Amino acid sequence: MPYTAPMPLVLGTLLLPLPPPSALSMGKTLCALLVALNCLSAPAHAGPREDFDAAVAAYRRGDYATAVRLLTPLAEQGDARAQFDVGLMYDKGQGVPQDDAKALSWYRKAAEQGHARAQTNLGFLYDHGRGVPRDYATALSWYRKAAEQGDSGAETNLGFMYAEGHGVPQDYATALSWYRKAAEQGSATAQFNLGLTYDQGLGVPKDLATALSWYRKAAEQGYAVAEGKLGVMYYQGTGVPQDYAAALSWYRKAAEQGDAKAQFNLGLMYAQGRGVPQDNVQAHKWLSLAASRYPGPEQKSRDEAVKLRDQIARKMTAAQIDEAQKLARDWQPKPER
Repeated sequence: MPYTAPMPLVLGTLLLPLPPPSALSMGKTLCALLVALNCLSAPAHAGPREDFDAAVAAYRRGDYATAVRLLTPLAEQGDARAQFDVGLMYDKGQGVPQDDAKALSWYRKAAEQGHARAQTNLGFLYDHGRGVPRDYATALSWYRKAAEQGDSGAETNLGFMYAEGHGVPQDYATALSWYRKAAEQGSATAQFNLGLTYDQGLGVPKDLATALSWYRKAAEQGYAVAEGKLGVMYYQGTGVPQDYAAALSWYRKAAEQGDAKAQFNLGLMYAQGRGVPQDNVQAHKWLSLAASRYPGPEQKSRDEAVKLRDQIARKMTAAQIDEAQKLARDWQPKPER
């Protein structure tokens, strides 16, 4: 059985032992969206068009200092899109030192003008106590404002808060409703959470076929947590015929993005020779990567990866271990699509 310890929350966007291997429950691992978006606002209607266009061009080529220098005067003049973008750059530490308080200040200026993504990100900072004391009620208020404008990130995060009972009574039916709104807009995080809701029977009858459908939609967008979950389902034959080749394929997609649990499971498949010829070098590589990428709170998972890797190493030659270590050192994650 693959290793399926509970996954960490993937926040705002929002991401899963020899002998014999232990199968742990995946548990309820809903995801909230990452606060940091990946690009600046579109340039339309934003301050002097030339300055905004130049800022966007600078951002896209990685010249963040120039981008923030051009955007700041526009933001100070009251342009909501520029205010959001300056907030985003302080949030991510791009072109300026990372500063939650300044990010919050700029998001607030844009949010008060009705900028939906700024409202979502402002809600997220209150939700997680970044730059301000944690305040679920205020987070909910800003999420609602953005969700009323159809922002899928806010819809997803509202669903998460209802599912977890953060600032509101726990209500899976309401969570499902918000997830569905966002999922139907194409939010991979919401699609994954909707799948998990049906998978676990949270407020709805358990329905593995519907769960699988939503997991697949998220996975087909390159969402690593969903890819890893599909790998588990194909490995175990849960809701689908057992198919080690398909499990391996989905684990690999997630592992190549840096998902530690998928890296563990991929290493385990190489160690067992399931769906792939047995290969201790590849098993050692992927287990080393998993051990290096588990976050601090998942020390037990990291220890499992180290233990299994070291068991495999005892069967390897020094040259094979050197090769595996080099492969792990040279590995680079692929970006999520």
